[in-house]
Amino acid sequence: MSKLFSITLSLLLLFQSFNLDMIDVAQLDDFLIHAQFHKQKYGDNLFVFISKHYGELKTQHDLEHREEQKDHEELPFNHQTCSHFSAAFVLSGADFTIPKTPQLADTLSNFFYQESYCHMENSDIFQPPKVA
Repeated sequence: MSKLFSITLSLLLLFQSFNLDMIDVAQLDDFLIHAQFHKQKYGDNLFVFISKHYGELKTQHDLEHREEQKDHEELPFNHQTCSHFSAAFVLSGADFTIPKTPQLADTLSNFFYQESYCHMENSDIFQPPKVA
């Protein structure tokens, strides 16, 4: 079960890295219908169709066929992507040094260990019981 979960999660991350959305998957039928329309009307194969809608012929095709603009907006992979990132920068012109305080030598000590000389271990209370 954990292998199935890890494979599913890996595939999800892979598809997200391709920038595939569920809207793109839902619009694949519009892609196929429009490709069939181009094949019947203009005689385009799949590679020419992709070039006209996603490649180097896109601007020319958009200018020549403005009546298909509504169909072109419904094709998958035509969404704008926006990626946010943070940039780190370093100010090198200013010198923000903190003055160091000199270390103090610890000559006075407030704690002295004094061993207590208690002779409690020799008292009769802490001796083992004696047999009577």
